Amino acid sequence: MNSKSFDYLEHVQEILGKVKETQWEMMDKAAKVMAEAIASKKCIFAFGASHAGILAQELFYRTGGLAVLNPILPSEVMLNTRPVTQTSAAEKLAGYPTMILKYTPIKEGDVLLLHSVSGRNTAAVEMAIKAKEMGVTIIGITNMVYTNGVKSRDNSGKKLFEVCDIVIDNCGDFEDSSMLLEGMNQKIAPTSSVVGCTIVNMLVVRIVEYLLEMGIEPPVFHSANVDGGEEFNEMLFEKYKDQIHYM
Repeated sequence: MNSKSFDYLEHVQEILGKVKETQWEMMDKAAKVMAEAIASKKCIFAFGASHAGILAQELFYRTGGLAVLNPILPSEVMLNTRPVTQTSAAEKLAGYPTMILKYTPIKEGDVLLLHSVSGRNTAAVEMAIKAKEMGVTIIGITNMVYTNGVKSRDNSGKKLFEVCDIVIDNCGDFEDSSMLLEGMNQKIAPTSSVVGCTIVNMLVVRIVEYLLEMGIEPPVFHSANVDGGEEFNEMLFEKYKDQIHYM
């Protein structure tokens, strides 16, 4: 069968190979920071606006995931809001990320994972700046080709990669979409979600490896659909209640 669908699959595989070859050092560094935070009873949060928020949702409350990874999911920039175009306006709104942080139990010594493909909007940039001022370690996932081709929309004039402690490049294309079909001017098939979800799950694996090296039993969920799964997960909620903020 001849279809651009297979070209897309090959392209995603190429990007994942590039991530492996070029981003592992930063990913390993990020995982170590996150593991040390968990071991020190600190908290880990994740945020992204609109489709970037898919990574925060990927990370929390699921089988095989770490119980102590907390999403920040303000409704104004999540995809279930209506009209959905509100998300595009809200992520450019100065002061909004500061308000989000005000109502998030994030503190000095915690870790914040931020995802923004373009890295230009206020939602991620202002949040990174304000959280860093609080003594929070900032890990950013962005698209360096994309972000270097656009200007910041934040009042600081900065982009996400410029205000993070650790930066992971998702190695995607400019504008994120990747396939240009004959007869079209606009590319289709973005790659940031599939590659981003792979990156964050690689981080989880590496975090667990570091926790095991420290002699710490990783707080990993079982499926609630297996016998004993719900009871085990309830035990995790109780044991790590000071590091879990989505219940």
